[in-house]
Amino acid sequence: MEVSMAGKFALVTGFEPYGGRGVNPSAEVVTRVDGLEIEGARVVGRVLPVSFGALRACVRELMQEIDPALVVSLGLWPGEPTIRLERVALNLADFEIPDNDGLLLYDDVVETAAPSAIEATLPLRAIERALLKAGIPVRLSTSAGTFLCNATLYTFLHTEQAAAGVRCGFVHLPYLPEQVAALLDEMRSKQSVELHQRADLASMSLATMVDAVRIVLAVSLTATT
Repeated sequence: MEVSMAGKFALVTGFEPYGGRGVNPSAEVVTRVDGLEIEGARVVGRVLPVSFGALRACVRELMQEIDPALVVSLGLWPGEPTIRLERVALNLADFEIPDNDGLLLYDDVVETAAPSAIEATLPLRAIERALLKAGIPVRLSTSAGTFLCNATLYTFLHTEQAAAGVRCGFVHLPYLPEQVAALLDEMRSKQSVELHQRADLASMSLATMVDAVRIVLAVSLTATT
């Protein structure tokens, strides 16, 4: 059985560059799906700051402004070779690197007096099947990390709108090929690390990422499970 979300809005979020990188593939995908109409729903794309302090306000404003029927957040996971569908968000903020405000948190929480974990509400198995059928590599994941990607998913899932039935989920993306090329060039110039010691050299074309997100949206807007 399929559900109809015609006339609704689908919110897709990505992040600005962080960690010294000049580009974030999630932001590139967002700009390319913004304004599309998929399964009768208008896609609204927004690029979020990599700022823990600004996160809650950004999420609240977007949910109130857009009133989406669906939220799909995107982020980069360096070294990931596939599209990665996150199953759960943890109420944990534990950063390996600072956010773009210079904030570094250890053993902190995303929301006070809130559940330790919240499950994503996208039809993940249906999405997985559709992506594999389209020839796009994908896997399900039980950890969105403990940085801003996890915090964003948790914050969206913790909103009143999500509690009322708005589907929310998170998709991690690989590096773009040009990002890996830049890493290889840097490694060659510095002669610092042998290639076989690097685990972050996987990449995926922007066109494939965009196709994947379009499928994620289409399935999420129609599938019941």
